[in-house]
Amino acid sequence: MKVSLGTPTMPPRAAGPNHLRGSMKFQKRAHIELDDATKRRNLNYATTSIRVKRQNVVDEVDDWAELREAGSTIKRDVLARLPELLEQFEAAVTARGGHVHWARDSREANDIIRELIEDTGETEVVKIKSMATQEIALNEELEKAGIHAQETDLAELIVQLGEDFPSHILVPAIHRNRAEIRDIFVEKMPNTDDSLTAEPAELAEAARTFLREQFMKAKVAISGANFGIAETGTVSIVESEGNGRMCLTMPETLISVMGVEKLLPTFEDLGVFLQLLPRSSTGERMNPYTSLWSGVTEGDGPRNFHIVLLDNGRTAALADQIGREALKCIRCSACLNVCPVYERAGGHSYGSTYPGPIGAILTPQLTGMDAADDPNASLPYASSLCGRCDEVCPVKIPITDILLELRHRKVEEHTPFLEARAFGAISLFWGHPALWDKAVRAVALGRVLGGFSGQITTLPAPMSGWTDYRDVAVPPKKSFRSWWDSAEARTLLDDAHRTAREER
Repeated sequence: MKVSLGTPTMPPRAAGPNHLRGSMKFQKRAHIELDDATKRRNLNYATTSIRVKRQNVVDEVDDWAELREAGSTIKRDVLARLPELLEQFEAAVTARGGHVHWARDSREANDIIRELIEDTGETEVVKIKSMATQEIALNEELEKAGIHAQETDLAELIVQLGEDFPSHILVPAIHRNRAEIRDIFVEKMPNTDDSLTAEPAELAEAARTFLREQFMKAKVAISGANFGIAETGTVSIVESEGNGRMCLTMPETLISVMGVEKLLPTFEDLGVFLQLLPRSSTGERMNPYTSLWSGVTEGDGPRNFHIVLLDNGRTAALADQIGREALKCIRCSACLNVCPVYERAGGHSYGSTYPGPIGAILTPQLTGMDAADDPNASLPYASSLCGRCDEVCPVKIPITDILLELRHRKVEEHTPFLEARAFGAISLFWGHPALWDKAVRAVALGRVLGGFSGQITTLPAPMSGWTDYRDVAVPPKKSFRSWWDSAEARTLLDDAHRTAREER
């Protein structure tokens, strides 16, 4: 099959899960989530623990900088040669008895998977944790067709039983504590009762007992993919629990969903990412389970293997010279764990499959932010631009650069008329120092709006949008330039120079 990617004519944007996209902007979602003290406490504890573990194992590696550069270079090479690598991968998978399906968007992917399951006559399938299947809302679409997809990852199981949504790329139930998990299990999991405690060992055993039964009877399994090797047609999944290994080996039919950007050129390249991914994600030197398979093997594993190659907006991102860097992502979640915005607002605030800094740059590109009121257009503003995400990304994605570029496009394409005129007026003042000085002195009169608290909580329209989400400190009594010209500033400067001379 010939593949053409990155052409000037873009395919339809991705159709994200309706239950996640909604119509609420990040700021409003975050305002709601910030009121949940328990969730904030859970997130703070979890992300802090993961950060510490990651730093410890990264510090052990002398050539970590070189590994990051290698990972970034390999992924850039993939994006530059994606059409030919996809054809090579398809040929290799087919040669080993697998079947390759191409899906332009979520609708095509869901239709393909549903038909494959219906051909088996099964209505119950087991499923490995997969961001790609979450992206296309696979579980919900299968449910409409009378097919139940049972999540087998412990965290995904917690989310599914709790009728909740994932809030983290790696740890979907990171916002839940063990007391909450215990209550969910007692209420929703078969063969549990009030005797179940909140001890982690007991919770894990209850889940293990329930899931073992699902594995034993399942005929069909669905997985994602961490990496696909173009050279050999090999697909790889890394995990910590072993539930993935059960799904990959026991059922008769295995259906894997892989974003087209997940390819690596050669088997040797995989070695780089098996060092980068576990350290960056779970703070481990090596993940406990690494599963690799190529097509089908007689008498070993599933008899039927299908892989669905998913575009769903990736081609549109690939055509963007700056935004395409986001496609290098290996879903490690390191950027989430260091992000001060994510830690406080939580994953649900982003309203998308991919939360955190990577979601703020990936989601708008996959699903688009073409309308002025599109909630995805608010995601690039869900960042303090502190740069911590850039520092920890194992494949060196310039997240803050992409955030700034997306903000620029939002302003260029969708700035409201009044806002554009307001900034035009501001630029006039900035270009004339005398006018600017007069304006700054006039702004100081706004101190009266702060009352006795010194905080402005409400501004009149059109500036009311700013105070809808934050309080504003009252203006200072004098501007910095006025203070700088004062005797007080000169005295402080002289004292600083004197101290510096004495220290020398």
